[in-house]
Amino acid sequence: MKYDSVCVYCGSNFGGDEAYAEAARDMGRTLAQRGLRLVYGGGQVGLMGVVADACIDAGGEVTGVIPDFLHHKEIAHPRVQDMHIVTSMHERKLMMADHSDAFIAMPGGLGTLEELFEVWTWSQLGRHKKPVAVLNVNGYWDRMLEFLDHMQGEGFVEGRHREMLLSGATPANVLDSLTDYEFPGMIASLERAQT
Repeated sequence: MKYDSVCVYCGSNFGGDEAYAEAARDMGRTLAQRGLRLVYGGGQVGLMGVVADACIDAGGEVTGVIPDFLHHKEIAHPRVQDMHIVTSMHERKLMMADHSDAFIAMPGGLGTLEELFEVWTWSQLGRHKKPVAVLNVNGYWDRMLEFLDHMQGEGFVEGRHREMLLSGATPANVLDSLTDYEFPGMIASLERAQT
């Protein structure tokens, strides 16, 4: 698929390994080099700030979306010219999704997990057909991916929906995987209900 803008979910902290910040710098640079707009949570702290700075420094375009109640905690990035301040997390996530052609979750905490699973669920339910991926820096997402395989094995996740979540170890191969993505369709129960 062709895409022009990528939503990156990532931590408002740096994490315990410099590899996470280096991956965020690489992600920002790679997006800019490929002419892709970065859409992200609007903060200048943690990995959010790193990926935005790297994209801006490499000449890329950045859209930030931050709720007013987090404006001071996450500190809206002063170098992001296309900054949207919204009233709620729901509005933030919806605006980020509407402005993006694809989604990548980098290492992060509870907010990153929540954003990843929500946008993936929207895809499973046919609310959008955009690819969703994780950047698996230093095996950060390994245990989650294993648990998702367990969920599939137990019959709670269909194989084609498990395969919707792409993954890669570097920004370049994650972005390449987005290009090859084909939307598999809605969950079987919804398809049966429509026939």
